[in-house]
Amino acid sequence: MIRNNELHRCSPAEIEAFQEARLQEELRYLQQHSHFYRSMFEQQHIDIASIRRLEDLQRLPVTTKHDLQAHNADFLCVPREEIVDYVTTSGTSGDPVTFALTSGDLDRLAYNEASSFALAGCRPGDVLQLMTTIDRRFMAGLAYFLGARELGCGVIRVGNGIPELQWDTIRRVQPTTCIVVPSFLLKLVDYAEANGIDYAGSSLRRAICIGEALHTPDGALTTLGRNIAARWPSLELFSTYASTEMQSSFTECACHAGCHVPVDLIIVEFLDDDNRPVPAGQPGEVTVTTLGVRGMPLLRFKTGDICIHYDEPCRCGRNSVRLSSVLGRKGQMIKFKGTTLYPPALFDILDNIPDVVNYIVEVFTNALGTDQVQIRIGSRNRSEEFVKRIKDVFRSKVRVAPDVVFEEPETIARLQTPSTSRKIVKFIDRRNQ
Repeated sequence: MIRNNELHRCSPAEIEAFQEARLQEELRYLQQHSHFYRSMFEQQHIDIASIRRLEDLQRLPVTTKHDLQAHNADFLCVPREEIVDYVTTSGTSGDPVTFALTSGDLDRLAYNEASSFALAGCRPGDVLQLMTTIDRRFMAGLAYFLGARELGCGVIRVGNGIPELQWDTIRRVQPTTCIVVPSFLLKLVDYAEANGIDYAGSSLRRAICIGEALHTPDGALTTLGRNIAARWPSLELFSTYASTEMQSSFTECACHAGCHVPVDLIIVEFLDDDNRPVPAGQPGEVTVTTLGVRGMPLLRFKTGDICIHYDEPCRCGRNSVRLSSVLGRKGQMIKFKGTTLYPPALFDILDNIPDVVNYIVEVFTNALGTDQVQIRIGSRNRSEEFVKRIKDVFRSKVRVAPDVVFEEPETIARLQTPSTSRKIVKFIDRRNQ
């Protein structure tokens, strides 16, 4: 597999030529080794030699999450003895899917993360504190470790949670960077303030953030992003986008103008509901073709994530396409009283309401057969005035007001952290139950 982490800085035409050459290699590999794609090519009478340009991809069927769930083993391209690591997707949008990685796939992960860390300003000799899990079949945790090692950085595998242990490690080892779910940074600040720790004067200078949006699609900071920036202004925050299926991560540069696509590792399309490309600046479903994956490569896989993409050059001098934060997942779109909503927009509203400690957004089908939204809020304030204020804020932001019920914050906290989940759960879809 040919790699070139300076491809970002090449012209769009050079990037396209590189990807087209790699695409032909991938199609030949899939035809030779993938039972799923070989069958698809035969059934659809596809001559892969005719797929030469990136726009030719539109002549191929897309791959869906259902395909992976229903035919998981058919995507495997290598003998079992060549598999060195098994991981699964998070399962937040259905049954988890198993992915098998070869030794070469782990090398690719390491290269991708090393390139991503460098994009965010990390250099050999930096020390990275890993504040996320590396176990529980989680691909990203291992990728972070391998990438830091590839770049020549030190790694401290602390894992998630436990602010006391995180601060003790920061004091002892003096890391420059942390990899973290951003809301946990506020817990670190709370602990530091309660225990007299000078967090602004600590060694941490940057946070590579996963799993939660720091920016709205138009580039402004979300409520969470603003809160972190206000309380810890010396810490530079970098957004990322990743998924297990594409075995790649996209990261912001110092311009903070969207996450750069690693163009030597992946081809990305942005499609509408009819699988047609959408123009830059318009919402589209992120659809990926992996380059260089050998265990379970994917062709035109629809991730379910709706993003906006930008194709003008970045101020940093790179020409790779960039992604906005995720507007929402296609399967999580809500049509409530005639208004289209995605959960992240609701989260941002709730994060900005004082006295809301935590919450769960639930959507279900009402007696009329339409979507109904209920917010389960953990709060000590349960007055009628507070309910009215919450609904007024929703009406001012998204024109509609959901139902509101109050519960103990401890109850909501337990619902947010089920034992089988690697992520905090803030949205529960009960429409199919």
